[in-house]
Amino acid sequence: YVPPQVRKAQETLDDKKREELGRLKKMVNGLINRLSEPNLSSISGQMEDLYMANSRKDMNETLTDTLMNACVTAVAMPARLMMEHVLLVSILHHNVGIEVGAHFLEAVVKKFDEICKSDAEGKECENLLALIAHLYNFHVIHSLLIFDILKKLVSIFTEKEIELILFLLKNVGFSLRKDDALALKELITEAQRKANTAEKKLQDQTRVRFMLETMLALRNNDMRKIPGYDPEPVEKLRKLQRTLVRSSGKEAQLRVSLESLLSADQVGRWWIVGSSWSGAPMINDTNNRTQQKLRIGKVSSKIMELARKQRMNTDIRRSIFCVLMTSEDFLDAFEKLLK
Repeated sequence: YVPPQVRKAQETLDDKKREELGRLKKMVNGLINRLSEPNLSSISGQMEDLYMANSRKDMNETLTDTLMNACVTAVAMPARLMMEHVLLVSILHHNVGIEVGAHFLEAVVKKFDEICKSDAEGKECENLLALIAHLYNFHVIHSLLIFDILKKLVSIFTEKEIELILFLLKNVGFSLRKDDALALKELITEAQRKANTAEKKLQDQTRVRFMLETMLALRNNDMRKIPGYDPEPVEKLRKLQRTLVRSSGKEAQLRVSLESLLSADQVGRWWIVGSSWSGAPMINDTNNRTQQKLRIGKVSSKIMELARKQRMNTDIRRSIFCVLMTSEDFLDAFEKLLK
């Protein structure tokens, strides 16, 4: 039971909070609407001030919602606009804290996964993929996530996925080659294998051929073979980023996989320092606990007595103690401990 006075106080607090959030949203919206390359410096400064004045959670949610509304539409967004929006996220990610980029990235990746599965007709998928590509271009994320997405697209390999692969490679292909040439080579081999097996199913063969040619051009570092490839806008904005970011870019890169991002609600967000998380299934699940009785073979009663004397009072402690005491060498101990 909540007494009326307390209830009233809570309601006014909620109204106050709602009003505050509304005001915050208006301010963030106003800044994002005015965003362009010349005023990026002043807008990122004002955003940082907002981060200092408000709770991080509110700011992250408001900024992510505003950017998603601005960039994820059913029509293809201009590349320049995308880059400027993502550059703002990148500057805040480096200057305010990595949870800014992490929150935005998680929202983008989840939306991308959802829209890809829903067979939407619009250009939302391309727009979301452009956001992820530029997050990589401006050193918010590591190439690991890009390779994960490419592998996933290659494994599905329908016409829509081929277009997305081409789109992604055109935006970040040469950076991927610089970062991890071996992984790119493996991806190209896998794509060639997939193209050979899927040949009968795909009607429009020219796109598949074009995709394979693009991949080979990437492997041979031949920029002229990729139509419409222009690295200059990204390079220009990277220079601007270097002047606005107070720390060097590499440490703040999020080295997180696609699987981790999609299952963040189940397994927590290990990539954000101090991210609290209460839903640990491995702790709460009593059924699992009974199944996890450790089997380490028959151990002599003498060792068990020693374990008891050393106050090894749980199954797992006793098991580890017995493994360490009875192993022949360190490799044997390692194998048994893994089991």
